[in-house]
Amino acid sequence: MRRLLPVTDMTAPEPAAGPAAGAGREWSLDELADAYAYPEGDSAWLRANMVSSLDGAGQHDGRSQPLSSETDMRIFGTLRGLADVIVVGAETVRLEGYRPARAREAFAARRAAAGQGEAPVIAVVTASLDLDFSLPLFISPLVPTLILTGAGAPADRVAAARAAGAEVLVAGDGAGVDPARAVAALAARGLRRQLTEGGPRLLGQFVAAGVLDELCLTVSPTMTAGDAQRIAGGPSVAVPTRFSVASVLEQDGFLFTRYRRI
Repeated sequence: MRRLLPVTDMTAPEPAAGPAAGAGREWSLDELADAYAYPEGDSAWLRANMVSSLDGAGQHDGRSQPLSSETDMRIFGTLRGLADVIVVGAETVRLEGYRPARAREAFAARRAAAGQGEAPVIAVVTASLDLDFSLPLFISPLVPTLILTGAGAPADRVAAARAAGAEVLVAGDGAGVDPARAVAALAARGLRRQLTEGGPRLLGQFVAAGVLDELCLTVSPTMTAGDAQRIAGGPSVAVPTRFSVASVLEQDGFLFTRYRRI
């Protein structure tokens, strides 16, 4: 089953629109790209893409893949294809085996029209820079990988990152990164269409700092039990941050939701 569920505030074109709506086929990448288009304007826009089980787990055995689906991965790829930069925590880089973002022909014309490079930049948030700089993410990306860290980061690790070809941006006065400064630092480089894929600790920091504009959440029709992390962890907020629903898609029992901060 493939359908667009009705919501009260549809702010993007409907992927199910058109002569084949409800035909049981996959959404095309163009339909998905229209549905998930970033807002117009020059301001930074930070969206997160996460998946959760029905019982609130953001991962299983330390990874998000067991909760995913083929359509979820198509949306994952679409969100990457639209972004200027993908912001990710160092632990997620280690656990998920991050590789450089690749250029995809399906998004080439759209990216060129928007003045974007052929592939999004990967920006890794890390205080310690405890990363393997011999990995392809650092030595063979289409565009140099960015490291977001604090002014107190270990000098030898900063030097190692730069020697591997990464660019280091300071976005905090201490060892760690200030989320608002990270968003601003990326926007100052022209990377305003921002996408974070976690992990939970990084997403929690963005939420606590009040800089997350949009959440794209896949609700997986699975139950995991156990004690897996939720999609966001770390510091709590004094008052829960309210979001409004922008769109809800459904396929094979998975809900692909999109929420915007009020």
